Amino acid sequence: MLFDLPLSELRVYKPDLDEPADFDAFWARTLGDARSHPLAPRFEPIDAGLSTIDVFDVTFAGFGGQPIKGWFLAPHDVASSPFVRDGRLPCVVEYIGYGGGRGRPLDWLLPPSAGYAHLVMDVRGQGSTWRAGDTPDPESDAITGQFPGYATRGIADPGTYYYRRLMTDAVRAVEAARAHPLVDATRIAVNGGSQGGGLALAVAGLVPDLLLVLSDVPFMCNWRRAMEITDGDPYHEVVRYCMIHRDQVDRVFHTLSYFDGMSFAARAKSPALFSVGLMDTVCPPSTVFAAYNHYAGPKQIEIYPFNGHENGESVQVDRKSTRLNSSHANI
Repeated sequence: MLFDLPLSELRVYKPDLDEPADFDAFWARTLGDARSHPLAPRFEPIDAGLSTIDVFDVTFAGFGGQPIKGWFLAPHDVASSPFVRDGRLPCVVEYIGYGGGRGRPLDWLLPPSAGYAHLVMDVRGQGSTWRAGDTPDPESDAITGQFPGYATRGIADPGTYYYRRLMTDAVRAVEAARAHPLVDATRIAVNGGSQGGGLALAVAGLVPDLLLVLSDVPFMCNWRRAMEITDGDPYHEVVRYCMIHRDQVDRVFHTLSYFDGMSFAARAKSPALFSVGLMDTVCPPSTVFAAYNHYAGPKQIEIYPFNGHENGESVQVDRKSTRLNSSHANI
């Protein structure tokens, strides 16, 4: 059912930003520390049994210099790509939804089949819910007091919060993609849904020169409202944490204020395509519109009135592909 604000109100819903004064300094310091470690990207070719697509096992240094896995896929015949320029391809950097990992190369064939390079970032500490992952989260061993899941891991302090590490990894994934000799560093798009959409939005606020931002039903937007109007996880994981840690509620929201998609959206300048399902009880529509309405760059949103978190599925994939393809006409 339609449980959130009516669409007429969603279109103008723009809550005030509740962000700390040192938001930009926090992220500059975080990324500066990550960049003090060599990125050291490795692209090791593997035989995935594909004749038209080349596949590479990726490793690069993310937060704290810790190794992050991924896949890199590209058309075997680069010259056949309609997007090749001076022997280089645009690249789609992919972020994965909550609980998933990089899976297998066969899961990621669409962008390279269409003529793009494709870097898929694995998700540290995840990958046992619906798609396998291969990247540990070394920091988690030193953290106690989390509710099962990832949304409360290290939430007592912004410096130890899980999404500080994951968002940093996401920025470094763009840098790893740009380091590949086949990739045109000026033509990088970021793509993801739910957690992946939230990561794409964070990267849009932290990396100023992306070709396109594709953010479907983004998680991590307008945290407080999400926690107040849905019982769906992952937001409800934080609710249950606060139920037990009654004396830490203000502390929790202070931490979350460094990781809100609204703040990243307000700093983003690259063109963006969002999507939202008006019956989505996982990432409620008002939280998506809160980020969308704050987004500072050129933007468009696809609305699916009778869909939930599954959103537009292949219809949205087709619309994103069309938008991605047309973006090259504006370069």
